[in-house]
Amino acid sequence: MSDTELKIEGMGRRGEGVARLDDRTVFVPGTLPDEVVKAAGDGDRLALVAIERASPDRIEPFCGYYGRCGGCQLQHWREEPYRAWKASLVADQLRARGLPSEVSGIIDAHGSGRRRASLHVRKKDGVVTAGFMEARTHTLLDIASCPILTPEMARVFDIGRAIGAKLSDCDVAITATETGLDVSVRAERKFAQAEHAKLAAFVTDLGLARLSVNGEVIATAVPPRMQIGKASVALPPGGFLQATALGEETLAQLVIDALGKSKSVADLFCGIGPFTFRIAERARVEAYDNDRAAVAALNAAAKVTSGLKPITAAARDLFREPLVPNEMKELDAVVFDPPRAGAEMQAKQLARAKVKTVVAVSCDAATFARDAEILVAGGYALKKVWAVDQFKWSSHVEIVAQFTR
Repeated sequence: MSDTELKIEGMGRRGEGVARLDDRTVFVPGTLPDEVVKAAGDGDRLALVAIERASPDRIEPFCGYYGRCGGCQLQHWREEPYRAWKASLVADQLRARGLPSEVSGIIDAHGSGRRRASLHVRKKDGVVTAGFMEARTHTLLDIASCPILTPEMARVFDIGRAIGAKLSDCDVAITATETGLDVSVRAERKFAQAEHAKLAAFVTDLGLARLSVNGEVIATAVPPRMQIGKASVALPPGGFLQATALGEETLAQLVIDALGKSKSVADLFCGIGPFTFRIAERARVEAYDNDRAAVAALNAAAKVTSGLKPITAAARDLFREPLVPNEMKELDAVVFDPPRAGAEMQAKQLARAKVKTVVAVSCDAATFARDAEILVAGGYALKKVWAVDQFKWSSHVEIVAQFTR
């Protein structure tokens, strides 16, 4: 297909420019509203060939891999319109469902950078590459450094290559904890018990806190721990954390603000307790999650942390067994922070309950709006919505919302 000149009319929810071509909508990555560009390709997603007339909002990306790496999509956009667009991702989804669509701006929660990364590592003809996939391809881009990671994560690509030199093709997830780097490797082959001693040498040689391979802890130099409010929590292997420390702190403070003077709170999809421990400084907390290792870590930390209201935590699959109204009779408030799929079944039970305050936390604007519609149909009023930007320069946005009845 020959190059086509297009006028970019807006920005899609994936961070791609939107244009019209032969009475159909097409998307062009790397473009901005009001630009005139040349693009090529088939289907509804075209490749940018040239910018004929640039937007005044276009800026120079700060990363040398930008445009090839599939990680960031929007380093080329000036801050003010970028922030307005990101808040609109939430407002548009609410408006489409007939809900109040006012969003209290967008809070920058990038902080010092991302504290976790998942690398792909490949070995071919003795050469090891480690990095992220190129945008819209299955081609691995070898990366030396990433400017959006925290300083503690500066070594991650070297660590990935060192592991790949011994283990060949694998995926490496690395998290910066309070006590060092926690590394979890997913390799294509299994390792016999006799090989564990050789694998354990990575911990010493690479200065790691812990190494896990295919879900099994191989060696621990220092148990990885995270400080959450007053609690020091042991991070389970592969345990979930918010992408940035400031992101976690910002979301937690918004949750606490939305809870007001609530004295009895349920924290659903609690993980290792990023909200639980902070809420427990002022209210009794019941915490639930289907991740048994996370709940065990939360309970262990709660037992040895002073200065908190009572915490009870239990493993429970809230998708199959949501809290029902009878279990919420004594609660002043419920917080729920589900995965990207949202919490439709739990929202339906909350809509039938008499809990005065519900605080929804979400990483997906579409499923958040769906769950919000269920709550509003059940008699709740959507009082306030905050948008949080911890995945900066991407199309991802976090949401906190307060519902009351």
